[in-house]
Amino acid sequence: QVQLVESGGGLVQAGGSLRLSCAASGRTFSRYVMGWFRQAPGKEREFVAAIKWSGGTTSYAGSVKGRFTISRDNAKNTVYLQMNSLKPEDTAVYYCATKTGLTFTGPYDYWGQGTQVTVSS
Repeated sequence: QVQLVESGGGLVQAGGSLRLSCAASGRTFSRYVMGWFRQAPGKEREFVAAIKWSGGTTSYAGSVKGRFTISRDNAKNTVYLQMNSLKPEDTAVYYCATKTGLTFTGPYDYWGQGTQVTVSS
């Protein structure tokens, strides 16, 4: 059973930084893609960033490119989302997710419980 546990959310002022972590367990993730999504109140869930566990190729939403960085630590089975220059519009619940295959698109099979990020103006 795959388990994803997010941590690192919190309250930060605009312009500040946070680093989210997603600890993965339950199987070997070498053929998986790990992604971060977010959902703001009253809005649909949206893609933020993703990384291929093998090779480390990344993909970002246009709204976060240049401000957010996704990375992974193979030894710890953990994926990170470094968020810099945060804006109030980044406020959302952030979810970690994983999918099989080597493409960034398509349905993600497993999801974490989410962690709240609040950016004050």
